[in-house]
Amino acid sequence: MKVVHTIQELRDHLRGQNRASFVPTMGNLHEGHLALMKLARQHGDPVVASIFVNRLQFGPNEDFDRYPRTLRDDIANLENARDVYVLFAPDEREMYPEPQNYRVQPPDDLGDILEGEFRPGFFGGVSTVVLKLLSCAQPRVAVFGKKDYQQLMIVRNMCRQFQLPVEIVAHETVRAEDGLALSSRNRFLSQAERAEAPALYQALQSIRQRVAAGDHDLPSVERDAMQALAARGWQVDYLAVRRQRDLQIAQSAEVAAGEPLVALAAAKLGATRLIDNLEL
Repeated sequence: MKVVHTIQELRDHLRGQNRASFVPTMGNLHEGHLALMKLARQHGDPVVASIFVNRLQFGPNEDFDRYPRTLRDDIANLENARDVYVLFAPDEREMYPEPQNYRVQPPDDLGDILEGEFRPGFFGGVSTVVLKLLSCAQPRVAVFGKKDYQQLMIVRNMCRQFQLPVEIVAHETVRAEDGLALSSRNRFLSQAERAEAPALYQALQSIRQRVAAGDHDLPSVERDAMQALAARGWQVDYLAVRRQRDLQIAQSAEVAAGEPLVALAAAKLGATRLIDNLEL
């Protein structure tokens, strides 16, 4: 595997390639990331991965400085997995040599709800860096995980509206044996918090069971799930059931007619904020 740190080096290694697949990450790689690389290899060759902790998507009181940076271990994991041909690991000066005054801003009806409501500016930062990384790597396929469900939808919509020649492929959320979605932030959980963390996925499963059993009063379903988590000590930002196609609120008639839904959640356990989702 080749490791490069500049855009020019990346483009030099990919010159003449037109079937590359790409997996953008912020590093601190775990089995979920490696699964994305493996899927990318099925869709294109060579496989390009990136590691860049993007300051633009962190709010002023969020964990940018605390976010784990483990480049040496990440390189070793990728070399052992043997799915990646080029790793692009730029620093901030390389990605943002001047103030990033031109930014991509998702529409309010998608970018300012759910995660966007609780993390203002987050999706603008994500969209901007993804567009920039796609410009650097110019892949035919890019792979994203479904754990970041809203982010996946925003990236797909951005690529479609800008007519970018890249197919966005989704990988199912990778989970630990107890159901907890794999995340780089899981390392911040204490032993007791880690034992409690699967309750977030269990709350989503309880929503799926109620809806499948015919309970179409979604506000009541959401409220009960949020109260159950809060009673266990969670600080819940949201636990919402939305239409899969646009993440808007589903009407009772739509639910009764079989509208595909997704339950999405974000909640803090101690100082660690976890997100998850489950298609219904």
